[in-house]
Formats: sequence, C-alpha cells, structure tokens
Amino acid sequence: MTAGSRTSRRTVLTALLAGAVSVPLLGAAPASSASATALELPSPAGPRPVGRRTLHLVDRHRSDPWVPTARGRELMVSVSYPARSSDGAPAAYMTESEAQRLLELKGLAGVVPAATVAGTRTHARLAAPAAAGRFPLLLLSPGFSVPRTTLTSLAEDLASRGYVVAAVDHAYESVGTEFPGGRVPPCVACDRVGVDVDEATVVRGRAADLSFVIDELTDRRSAGPLARVIDPGRIGAAGHSIGGAAAMATMAADRRVRAGVDLDGGFFVPDAGHRIGRRPFMMAGAEAIHGPGNTAGDWAATYDRLRGWKRWLTVAGAGHFSFTDIPWLAEQLGLADPEVPLPGERGWYITRDYVGAFFDLHLRDIPQPLLHGPTPSHPEVVFQRP
Repeated sequence: MTAGSRTSRRTVLTALLAGAVSVPLLGAAPASSASATALELPSPAGPRPVGRRTLHLVDRHRSDPWVPTARGRELMVSVSYPARSSDGAPAAYMTESEAQRLLELKGLAGVVPAATVAGTRTHARLAAPAAAGRFPLLLLSPGFSVPRTTLTSLAEDLASRGYVVAAVDHAYESVGTEFPGGRVPPCVACDRVGVDVDEATVVRGRAADLSFVIDELTDRRSAGPLARVIDPGRIGAAGHSIGGAAAMATMAADRRVRAGVDLDGGFFVPDAGHRIGRRPFMMAGAEAIHGPGNTAGDWAATYDRLRGWKRWLTVAGAGHFSFTDIPWLAEQLGLADPEVPLPGERGWYITRDYVGAFFDLHLRDIPQPLLHGPTPSHPEVVFQRP
C-alpha cells in the first residue's frame, strides 16, 4: 500500500467512524450571527437536580495502546448524578480548547466561535452534594474522534431520572479532550486506525477502559462520596458509534454490566454479542444505515447472536449524529444538515425516550410500554426483526 493510499483510507475511515461533515453540507451561517447565538442544551426530563464532577483517572496497571511510553492509561470522566439541590455554579459544556478542535473536525473553524460552543448552557451544577440513596451506574462512550461532551444531554437527562452517569473520554482517541494542566493529547488513533491497527483494537481498549471506570467509581477510596450513592448491582453501558460497540464489548468482558445500548455504531469485533448471555441489549440507529435494506453492516449477524431481551430500532430520517448533542446545537446556530431530514430536536427526544425506557426497564424494573412496539407518539421509530 502506498503512502497516498494509506492516507486516503485513513481519511475515509475517520470520516465514517466520526461522521465528519463539512461546512457546505451544513449550509453554514455567517460567523457574526453564530457568535451572537447563546446555546443551551435541552432541559432534563427527570425530577431531580443534577450534579457534575470531572475525574482524571489513570490505570497504572495498563499501558496505553496508542502511546505505550505514557505513564498508564489516562481517562477523563464526567460524572453526572442526582443532586440534593440545584444550587451552585453551572458546569461547563467544554473548554474553549476542546471546542476549537471539535469545530475544526467538523469544518466549522472560523464559522462558529469556540467560545460560543464552550459556553453552551448545561443543566448540571459543579460538585453539588449528591442526593441520598443508591442509584444505578451508567457508562457512556462517545464516537470515534469526538469527545464525551457530545453525550452531555443524555448524561444530564439520565441523571435527572435517578442514575449516576459516567461519560468517558479515552486518551488519544479524541481530537479535543483537555487533561489537567491544559494538555490536549493528539488523536493518535485517528492516524493509525485503518493503517496498522483495526477498529477492533479501539473497541477492546475501550472495554478495558470502561471496566476500569467501574472499578474506580465503586471503590470508596477512589471515588469517595460518589461510590456511596452507586448501586454496584445495577450497572449499564451505552455509546454512540464505536462507543456502542464498546458498550457491547464491555458486557462481554465484564459480568457486572447488566444491560447495554448501541446508538448507530457498527460492532467490528468478530462474534459480537456471543458472550453476553441473556443480558438485554438494544440497538438503535439511523434507518438509512441500519435498516433492513442495508446488508453491508454487522447488525443482522450480531442481533441473531443475542439470546436475551433485545430490540433493533431504526429511526427514519436520522443521521449518524442524530443521537448526540450536535444536531440540537447546530440548529440553534442555523447549521442544520439539509441531508438529514430528522430535526435535531426530534432526534434528541427519541434518543432520550428510548434509552431512558430501556434502562428503566432493565435496571429499575419499571414497565415500559414504549418498548413493546411501534407507537403513534414516535412514528419515526421502526421495530426491525423480533
């Protein structure tokens, strides 16, 4: 393979895994109007206030798969949780440095100011005291090359419903994750996947990351007050894109994870779904990518291997990022993607309702008629094979 063909393949893989788009595709607005826009995430639907703590975790017993000379495997984790009150300073969406790099990935540098994205209003309060009680723990893993912040709305909503939610950034797999001291490690994986490693390397590494996060958050010596409000017998995992594959791989490797969700991601690992037994799993994705007419992906074979409660849902008109914050924020900026018919607001509500229903059913034993089949309130959602 020539250097040019390696570069071309790497570019295509990164675009496919990250769902990268360009300014012309988004129909960009002038920078002046974008800079005047104040962004806000959707309000959580649950009754509880939300707190947020950011943790820098280092697994000293494992070398980093991308930079073996690093001192252990580093992770940045945003933990959203039910809080006692809504008092306190609001949690930041992301830093300006992170926002700038995300905008560059999306082809929007110079169109949208980094300060506008970084200043997005969230609904969590920094270090707010946790509510009394013990709550299920959910792990969230983002898509390839994008930061954990793209799943902030989902994390806040689930926390407001009574979950402790840990959104995880995996070192060297994001274009913009700021570590202590202002360090923003490069996306080494972006340059190597499709060149000298495959996607399965990402999936397996993230599964080990998520198991380590479980270890840390359920250990009172490491997590302190957070560990006291986590019920270690009720743990779930979800992710977007390759993060969804990581959720399934974590279930296969770690029996503590009782339920999982994949949001529009391929699985990449051979025999995915084979080792999770009868634990429940839900696959939800864009109909154009994962509908019955698409035979190129691995959803059908994976779905057939699942032996427990399972659902394969597709959403008409959705794009790859319809299950994240990005379309919601893009529409506030006048940057809606004309090639994605589903409005960002509608994509958010669908994601919120079905992910929340899934974990309420399987981690809290609350019946969920929404998961029984098609409903007039969500006409875009198609239940694929039983």
